[in-house]
Amino acid sequence: MNILAVIGFGNIARRHRQNLKLLFPKASIIAVSASGRVVNEPVEFADLVLSDMTKLIDSKPELVIIASPSPFHEAHASALIKNKIPVLIEKPLASEPESADRIISLTQQYSSQIAIGYCLRYLSSAIVIKQLISENFIGEIYNCSATVGQYLPDWRPNKHYTESVSAQKSLGGGALLELSHELDYLHWLLGPLELNYAQLRSTNELALDVEEIADLILTTQRGTVCYIHMDFIQKQAQRECAFIGAKGRLHWNLITNTITHHNHEGTQILYSQPKWDKNQMYLNMVTEFISRIQNNECSYSALEEAHKTIALVAKIKQKAKWGVVQ
Repeated sequence: MNILAVIGFGNIARRHRQNLKLLFPKASIIAVSASGRVVNEPVEFADLVLSDMTKLIDSKPELVIIASPSPFHEAHASALIKNKIPVLIEKPLASEPESADRIISLTQQYSSQIAIGYCLRYLSSAIVIKQLISENFIGEIYNCSATVGQYLPDWRPNKHYTESVSAQKSLGGGALLELSHELDYLHWLLGPLELNYAQLRSTNELALDVEEIADLILTTQRGTVCYIHMDFIQKQAQRECAFIGAKGRLHWNLITNTITHHNHEGTQILYSQPKWDKNQMYLNMVTEFISRIQNNECSYSALEEAHKTIALVAKIKQKAKWGVVQ
């Protein structure tokens, strides 16, 4: 590949530009402003900086990664899809179901190549968990519990947390969209999720106009009850999931990249690779999509699952009990 582009100037956009440089050192990497503002200063890992989507399309990129705030995803993706340019959209697909609907309709109309950036599917332990569940390793799964939390002011040390996308409702912020990986990977592992109960809360500590804490109860088509906790307030990062089945319990720690099996015979570590470079997830995600582009493959299953995640988030916001932690 010779010409590649990334839309957005945030941390994730910087990661993608750096990775594209690593994968294609001789390629020209274009950085594109998400808001259309003119940028005069140099941008890391970019050979060219543009502020206009028309100029980007005229450059004929072979792949564009959209790493703009989610409310901008539809506008950016639509222009690229109509011009048959392969596009990888950083999660979530969009900020609203109606916007996601229109992206999917355009993708089908133009038979476009598109991928959604839920990178946790490419975590090495995630692939093992997927295999274990597919092989019915712990039998029928009765319950699962997923927890993710990290203190928002620590996410991006170079920016005040109130100025981040995560903190701003107008930019698609809030725990549900920012931490929607949990909704995505549970759908990927267990199938579609149905909402039973949701409580969303903010705190006086962070004082944001978006949900800082989300507690959800959902069920799968097979009757598995799933509890999901998401938050912006934990001072030490946590990301783990436990599956309780007829043949024992699987505990998956996504931060330490380990899987442990507990049953009546005791405890066994099934997988452990704590020093695995998390950037490899992003590299694998991009290289898999590039392989599909080169083989002219169009697969919409992940796109449809990403759409269901957006629809579920919208339903949660509509049905949830809201509160403020004093």
